[in-house]
Amino acid sequence: MSTKEIGFKGEAITEQFLKKQGYKIIERNFKCSFGEIDLIAYKKKMLSFIEVKTRTSSYFGSPLEAITKSKQQKLLRLANYYIYKKKIPSSIHCQFDVVAILMEEEKPDIKLITNAF
Repeated sequence: MSTKEIGFKGEAITEQFLKKQGYKIIERNFKCSFGEIDLIAYKKKMLSFIEVKTRTSSYFGSPLEAITKSKQQKLLRLANYYIYKKKIPSSIHCQFDVVAILMEEEKPDIKLITNAF
C-alpha cells in the first residue's frame, strides 16, 4: 500500500471514528494553493480543523511526532484562509484536533487529541 493510500484509509477510519464521537464532518481534504486540511467538523458549536496522521508502524516514530511546529503553523494559516473564504463568523469558536492512527495490529490504535495546539 502506498503512503497516499495509507493516508486515505486513515482519513476514512477517522471520519467514522469522529462521527461516533459526535462530530459532524462538513469538509474532507480542503485544498488551496498552500496546503490541505484533512477534515473539518463541528462538535457542540466548535469548529474543529482535524489533522490525521496514519502510520503502519512506529519504526520512523509515532504519528504524533509528525505534527511539528512548522506543520502547526501551516495548519493555522490554512484554517485562517478557510475561515476567510467560507465567511465563518468570528463568534464561532475553533480548535485544532489531531488524530493519530497506528495500524500495526489487526485493529488500528486510534488516539484523538482535542485542542491539540
